This record gives sequence, C-alpha cells and structure tokens, in this order.
Amino acid sequence: MLRDAWLVAGRDLRIEARSRVALWQVLPFALLALVLFAFALGPDRATLASAAPGLFWVAVLFSGVLAVHRSVAIESGEGTRDGLRLSGLDPAGIFLGKAAAVALQLAALEVVLWLGMRVLFGVTIRAIWLAVAAAALATIGLAAAGVIYGALSGGLRVRETLLPLLVLPVVAPVLLAASRVWSAAAVGAVGAGESWLRILGPFALVYLAVGVVVYGPLLEAG
Repeated sequence: MLRDAWLVAGRDLRIEARSRVALWQVLPFALLALVLFAFALGPDRATLASAAPGLFWVAVLFSGVLAVHRSVAIESGEGTRDGLRLSGLDPAGIFLGKAAAVALQLAALEVVLWLGMRVLFGVTIRAIWLAVAAAALATIGLAAAGVIYGALSGGLRVRETLLPLLVLPVVAPVLLAASRVWSAAAVGAVGAGESWLRILGPFALVYLAVGVVVYGPLLEAG
C-alpha cells in the first residue's frame, strides 16, 4: 500500500510540476483572495490582524478545492480510471498517494500565503509549534476529505460545480478550528488553541480511515 501510495503521489506531483497549474492558477488565486480581503477590511491594522487567521484559512480552503479539482482532472481522461482499476495498484495506496500529493501542494501554498499575510496584515505568531501542528492536521484533513469527494464526483459531468458543494460544508469544522487555533497561536494562548486542536486531529484520522476503506468502491463505481 505504501509503495503504491509513493508511486501515485510521485506521478501526480510530476504532472503538476510539468503543467505548473498550481503555480500559475492556484497560487495567484490564493494571493489575490488575500489582497481582496485586505481591501475589503480597510487600512485598520488591528482589524486586519484579528481577521487574518480566518481569512488565511478561507483562502487555503478555496485553493484546496482547486487543487482537488486538478487531482480529479488527472483521472478524467478517457480510459484513465479504467487503467487505474486494471493496474493492480492497491486502492488504499491510490487514495493515500493522491491525498499526499494534494497535501504537499497545500503545504507549499500555505507557506507562501503566510508570507503574504505577514506583509499585508502584519501578523506574527507567538506559539509557532501550535500553528504548525494545526496547519499539518488541517492540511491532512482537507486533502483526505477532498480526495474522497473528488472520487465521488469524478465520474459525473457536473463535477466542476458539484465538488465545491460536496467539500465546502464537510470541511467547515476544519475552517473553524484551524482559524481559532491560529488566533490563539498569534497571541500565545496555548491552552485555548489546544482545545480547538483536538477537533482537527480526529477529523484528519477519520477521513484518512474512511478514504482507505471506501476509495476502492468509489473508484469502481466511477
């Protein structure tokens, strides 16, 4: 399973590196969202600083939908899904590989967005380990949930509009919890952040477990 996951993740990342869709579409979209948020909130630095964690994770969430849509599009070519089914790869390995590829892309995006937030909003993080832990768990949860619902909508012609409708309500707890953890990390309130961190861990574990179990049937159904 892990070997198959490594192969699938490497394939997806190589495709993205060659197409540069993440570089020329997803990243500019996320940065533009932050800039528009800054214009909408006005020049008050205190308002920008207080709203920055939530705006950061909204930008990550929308960008994650684009990344998952791209991951689904890789398999949308004629005969591609049939090739996966006939390849002998473990469906759980395929799921883990695709989720890892999406998670790595989101992690790189978050680093760039964090730098943009420092420039635009002037925000600093005091409890860095807390913010990193929240980002890691939230990224894993977003990637796992996105790949599951991407597979669910992958065989449909309306997947471009259906995917956001499926994913966004499901990952609302990630948006809420990650924003609260980052707000607590910004002021050094570790205790408050840890209480919200307990939501992100189970979310990521549940969707990883569900994906390992159901991705095979979803692949067959598609």
